Amino acid sequence: MAIELGKFNSLEIVKEVDFGLYLDGGDEGEILLPARYVPYQYEIGQKLDVFIYLDNEERLVATTLKPYVQVGEFACLQVSWVNQYGAFLDWGLMKDLFCPFREQKHKMEVGHKYVIHAHVDQDSFRIMASAKVEHYLSTDMPPYQPDDEVDILVWQHTHLGYKVIIDNKYQGLVYENQVFRPLEIGDKMKGYIMQVREDGKVDVALQKNGRQQTLDFADTLYNYMERNGGRCYLHDKSPAEEIYERFKVSKKVFKKAVGDLYKRRLIEITDSGLRLL
Repeated sequence: MAIELGKFNSLEIVKEVDFGLYLDGGDEGEILLPARYVPYQYEIGQKLDVFIYLDNEERLVATTLKPYVQVGEFACLQVSWVNQYGAFLDWGLMKDLFCPFREQKHKMEVGHKYVIHAHVDQDSFRIMASAKVEHYLSTDMPPYQPDDEVDILVWQHTHLGYKVIIDNKYQGLVYENQVFRPLEIGDKMKGYIMQVREDGKVDVALQKNGRQQTLDFADTLYNYMERNGGRCYLHDKSPAEEIYERFKVSKKVFKKAVGDLYKRRLIEITDSGLRLL
């Protein structure tokens, strides 16, 4: 059994001690799960899903806490402190995640957030972060089709729009004219593939394209009105921000769905909003 450092592993409880549990780490020997992370109920021989990392003395240690990022993943983390060797990022565990100066694009500052990739350094066998995320993105041809739903992480703002990381693997771009809501570096959300270019570059939208999107949201809007006394106090003159806050769609999509319901004689449009017929 090989232990995956910086990831969750399913390990068997070997024995109980005053300061925690020892788990079977295979070739790595027994791994301590400190008492503060021991579940309320357990049995010797039972398997636990635990995250494996290194303690302050570089020994393997287990925790049941879920870190903000695992090895092989990208995340946006905040800098807790900086010393002469690099920056230390809060990743949800007691021991912060180290990002050496050589892995920083610009000198990291305390309190600021940065998109990073977590990896195991081959020289020191330590879990480290790198802000040079482009080095860790896949160069394979993305396997997507138009309208595929994907998970995206907003990575960088450019003059063209927002660079995003797709499904924790590929680089994509949301063009500026496709952005209908405020975006911040580190935002996570669903995206929709517009196209995969011949060179492997991926264009991403923040909402579905075409007629199907209108029909899907028209159903959502109709169901919302049914649950709210047959009324919706938003209309085509409402601010785009209010529409997005309520329904997570652009004003353009909202207006198309309203038009669709109106043509089907399911609603009427009044000065105070929409009403079911």
